[in-house]
Amino acid sequence: MPLDTMKAALLNAPNAAFTLTDVPRPRAGAGEVLVRIHASAVNPLDTKIRRGAAGHARHPLPAILGIDTAGVVAEVGDGVTAFKAGDKVYGMTGGVGGVQGSLAEFAAVDARLLAPAPSNLGLREAATLPLAYITAWEGLVDRARVQAGQTVLVLGGTGAVGQAAIQLAKALGAQVYATAGASRRSSVERLGVQSIDSSPTLDMAEIVAQHTGGRGFDVVYDTAGGESLDRAFHAVARFGHVVSALGWGTHALAPLSFRAASYSGVFTLLPLLSGEGRAAHGEILHEVGKLAQQGKIDVTLDARRFTLANVDDAHALVETRQAEGKVVIDIAG
Repeated sequence: MPLDTMKAALLNAPNAAFTLTDVPRPRAGAGEVLVRIHASAVNPLDTKIRRGAAGHARHPLPAILGIDTAGVVAEVGDGVTAFKAGDKVYGMTGGVGGVQGSLAEFAAVDARLLAPAPSNLGLREAATLPLAYITAWEGLVDRARVQAGQTVLVLGGTGAVGQAAIQLAKALGAQVYATAGASRRSSVERLGVQSIDSSPTLDMAEIVAQHTGGRGFDVVYDTAGGESLDRAFHAVARFGHVVSALGWGTHALAPLSFRAASYSGVFTLLPLLSGEGRAAHGEILHEVGKLAQQGKIDVTLDARRFTLANVDDAHALVETRQAEGKVVIDIAG
């Protein structure tokens, strides 16, 4: 293959099949590094972008999707001093807003978005962390400022963000609870936290009475939006804090106001879409890497393997919710 081209899985139209094709290989511009991509994780958001169902994360087509990546620095652009060729890196680097994603052999990445990959994890494992852990960190650390000894309730503890929020809150020293469906409670309990049945008949007043003596939880992290966020307003303690990664609906604020509690929304894609705040993502991943190296982050991968030639199958596995762990596409290495 010529040195000025690379293989990529290209999406030409919404909900179309990916096409494995040769495209121009990028070069590292000022402030960028060229990453030889080894692994691209598949998030539910990636599948929504593919279907054209994520209005908040539009990606002009034809395009290369893939939000999360891990790989090895191939070259550095002018002004980059934090990385050198050969460094293993990971980050949430593209796949939205016209920024090239990770379903390709190489990507020219804004160096501010990257951090050294955790040395105790393989690149496949590292690729699963950025979107989920940045979202969890922005909610728990940047917004709610969780402290050791506080009670934290994660609504939706079995998804990627929920699993990240559980582990991050535990690492911060909080007492953590998380909701899960009856068939998936083990994915919460294996992390060493209290699981709560998330059936449609969930009685939040009963949950608050049972687990907090009626006081409420210091911090509630909602990962599902809609009715889940309404429940969060009834679960939070006085002067507590509610965070949501999907707070896009219309909600009654009275339960929150009567508790003198506060609310924050998290929109993790904003730095990629706007260009503002990108350095914060790299800084978060530096801290997440430290937690991983301390053994405080558990990564479970689905055993099935995919490449650029069968991205469609990987997306189908995520969309049908049949994955048993994070789905990763092998690109190189």
